[in-house]
Amino acid sequence: MSGHSKWANIQHRKGRQDAKRGKEFTKAAKEIIIAAKNGGDPAGNSRLRAAIAAAKAINLPKDKIEAAIRKGTGQDAGGDLTEINYEGYGPGGVAVIVETATDNRNRTVAEIRHLMSKGGGSMGENGCVSWKFERKGVIQFSKEKYTEDQLMEAALEAGADDLRDEGDVWEIQTAMADFNAVREAFEGAGLEMISAELNQVPQSTMEVDLETARKLLRFIELLEDNDDVQNVYSDADISDEIMAQLED
Repeated sequence: MSGHSKWANIQHRKGRQDAKRGKEFTKAAKEIIIAAKNGGDPAGNSRLRAAIAAAKAINLPKDKIEAAIRKGTGQDAGGDLTEINYEGYGPGGVAVIVETATDNRNRTVAEIRHLMSKGGGSMGENGCVSWKFERKGVIQFSKEKYTEDQLMEAALEAGADDLRDEGDVWEIQTAMADFNAVREAFEGAGLEMISAELNQVPQSTMEVDLETARKLLRFIELLEDNDDVQNVYSDADISDEIMAQLED
């Protein structure tokens, strides 16, 4: 699976998740703001429904969700955000997509280019790697709460595409068009999700060795620590053996 999911798992096990909780709240609020630009009623705005669901999955308070919607619709100030994706290459030549939400395009492009270079990668032209990825719904569940059989049955009934073992979590993938229906089916079945969001999923992956994996995860960390960055995706495949060494 992609470096994105495995990196999230490493963060969780190393305790970075708590330190980044505020950043996760900010990212979720920004996604709601951007989604609400196309209408503040979730019933008629599928992206906003998905953004609200993702925010609820990480326990973003209701008042913060409502405030973000008001900013997105222009009722309140603070909604002047633009989505910009950057593409390029990380250590070892892995393909990377960086999703940002910014109020200053010039600042963001300069910072992302600098961070990519600092981390041992490089920024590329638009379209240089995006063809390697597919936008999909990705829903995660705790292995401590649910068995594979429990989720498999629910996933098949909901119309999900795939159920994957991602270390500490079960990950379910859906076609983008089916994401909201699948997520709502899980909610209706009373299944508690760790996260539910639309991700860039690589159509094929590139296996990396230990040294490249170390460099890549530092590269991703540099980017994700930037305030304008929403998500970082790569097509790297890190084996379980290398994962274990990274966690030592």
